[in-house]
Amino acid sequence: MTVTPDRVLGRTGVLISPLTLGAMNFGRHQEEAGSIRIIHAALDAGVTSVDTADVYGQGQSEEIVGRALQGRRDDVFLATKFHGQIGDNPGHAGNSRRWIVRAVEDSLRRLGTDHIDLYQAHRPDPRTDLLETLHALNDLIRQGKISYYGTSAFPAHELVRAQWLAEKHGLIGPHTEQLPYSLLVRSAEREVFPVVREYGVGVLSYGPLAAGWLSGGYRVGGEQPASARADLIPGRFDITLPRNGRKLAAADALARLAEENGLSLVDLALAFALNHPAVSSVIIGPRTIEHLDAYLKAAAVTLDASVLDRIDEIVDPGTHFLERDTGRDTPSLQPAALRRS
Repeated sequence: MTVTPDRVLGRTGVLISPLTLGAMNFGRHQEEAGSIRIIHAALDAGVTSVDTADVYGQGQSEEIVGRALQGRRDDVFLATKFHGQIGDNPGHAGNSRRWIVRAVEDSLRRLGTDHIDLYQAHRPDPRTDLLETLHALNDLIRQGKISYYGTSAFPAHELVRAQWLAEKHGLIGPHTEQLPYSLLVRSAEREVFPVVREYGVGVLSYGPLAAGWLSGGYRVGGEQPASARADLIPGRFDITLPRNGRKLAAADALARLAEENGLSLVDLALAFALNHPAVSSVIIGPRTIEHLDAYLKAAAVTLDASVLDRIDEIVDPGTHFLERDTGRDTPSLQPAALRRS
């Protein structure tokens, strides 16, 4: 199976493939040779965009991606991110100008390139004035070190504020937003998708399988699926916990819906994420060539209105089951903010 780069990335006018290869596992859960094989297979199948971050494997992912793209760099829309802490120094993190100008040079070196197509703030930074971040990223555009910049897991009000500040100060506003979106995590539909469509911001959505909940293993009456994530964060995956009961029931109902329509749950999940008009491209994270092939096959699936209506009956539009699934640690929902002084 192959894909065609026919999706427009927001107001940039850049054509990218419906699938973006996510490199989070490279160098951390995947050895280099296997990672490079997957990157090359994805490019050979028509995938034109690759997304990584400096914090993935503490730079290892960027280095692997850089080596894999030797001789093919001009054919790839290359995205990476800053914000996460690099090394033991807590000052080597965040969205300040001081860190951005250091982080971008390190990423350029690791990626083996003279420019980054899309440079993204991996998370909001409450310690840094947002205007400072916007100025620093605009300077990188003028210097030719990046072509576009974006955000990741920013709440809707911060996305609006970024665009307002940019317009007020004669700056270029963010071009993209990266966020989780799946059959089980639909909160972006409520506020973020209307905002990004208003401002022409392209969306790179991630987590189409909801961290494994939509892999087909989570079924009512079934055994607890084994996974590294479940070991690390049992509160999000333990099917015996009451808080996960509704989520398990929804995953099971969606699996049955897929079966009724001759699809795998992976087919249904990826086709759903690609269906929303706000989504420019869906980030996938295959760990094997077989996983990649399954994603490529699913990208060709279209869902008719009756299936989409049934999905809405199973999971209400604009909702999610756990706040952690949104990819954000919302300050106003932390214990300190919920307690009266």
